[in-house]
Amino acid sequence: MGGLDLEKEQISCVGCGVTIQTEHPEKIGYAPSSSLQKEQIICQRCFRLKHYNEVQDVSLTDDDFLKILNGIGSKDALIVKLVDIFDFNGSWLPGIQRFVGHNPVVLIGNKSDLLPKSVKPNKLITWMKHMSVELGLHPVDIMLVSGAKGHGIEEAMERIEELREGRDVYVVGCTNVGKSTFINRIIKQGSGEENVITTSYFPGTTLDIIEIPLDDERALIDTPGIINHHQMAHFVGKEDLKVITPKKEIKPRVFQLNAGQTLFFGGLARFDFIQGERNSFTCYLSNELNIHRTKLEKADELYKTHLGELLVPPHPSELDDFPPLVAHQFSIKEGKTDIVFSGLGWVTINKPGAVISAHVPKGVQVTIRKSLI
Repeated sequence: MGGLDLEKEQISCVGCGVTIQTEHPEKIGYAPSSSLQKEQIICQRCFRLKHYNEVQDVSLTDDDFLKILNGIGSKDALIVKLVDIFDFNGSWLPGIQRFVGHNPVVLIGNKSDLLPKSVKPNKLITWMKHMSVELGLHPVDIMLVSGAKGHGIEEAMERIEELREGRDVYVVGCTNVGKSTFINRIIKQGSGEENVITTSYFPGTTLDIIEIPLDDERALIDTPGIINHHQMAHFVGKEDLKVITPKKEIKPRVFQLNAGQTLFFGGLARFDFIQGERNSFTCYLSNELNIHRTKLEKADELYKTHLGELLVPPHPSELDDFPPLVAHQFSIKEGKTDIVFSGLGWVTINKPGAVISAHVPKGVQVTIRKSLI
């Protein structure tokens, strides 16, 4: 294959789907003209992401994402919706029904390798079904996979093949659910090609629709991730994002607390046990994130004097941009209830009767749900 002529042909980056241009290095889709000789062309942003784990800021507005997704409802297709099982609530796409129209939806929980091995897959699927219905979605099937480890990918491929009935398949999800890793696994299993799509820790790495041809002239279509602004990932710097994003199986950390005690999750969030009998609280967070226990009466002062030192992340250089913490209060009516910090993890409260206050940066979502584990 000789060199490509951009005048005659529109070339897309195999990493993020953006149209390649060679004129403006600072703009989206830039690649040096020398790269046009290659079999697989990748834009500068994806190149830096893939080889150096560096992210270049590129602005795609929420409206751009919505325009792309709004087209899906009018097509006859199978929708594969990916959620991050470690951040189920944070990675849920609100209003997914509006996009999909009458198309069937398969729900796939990715990153299942992060949950403790004691969690039985069937119980997890039942829980996902219950949560989906509560959130207004009735999937035709629910599956678990680990894009990173490759678990469950083959079964998911077979099931998608059965359910698509000769239609295109659209893969949707918010940023950082592992969509590109999942699709790379599918491509690798189908063709032996490795890491065709850009994958990273960083939110918002797929910029446009990427079409992967299927056998019957149909396509598997990777859509850009929608940014859920209430996830913690959007409030921390790149280094801290690596700390809060789990990479291996979560080790639950259990605290027996009396009323009037507080847990700090680094300096990113705070959990106050305000009233109730002595209770056991199980924390499911990245193993890298420190949990600091203190007395509730000392918590405000500790946060003021030790944020960025004892309580990290955030690091000192990021304190200026870090929003103040806002408290959300919950009365726990049933045992085995989770308080979920969007994009950070959750705390399971084992007995009813507790009054809890969860503090998060202004803009981060806190929700309550039936316990996952």
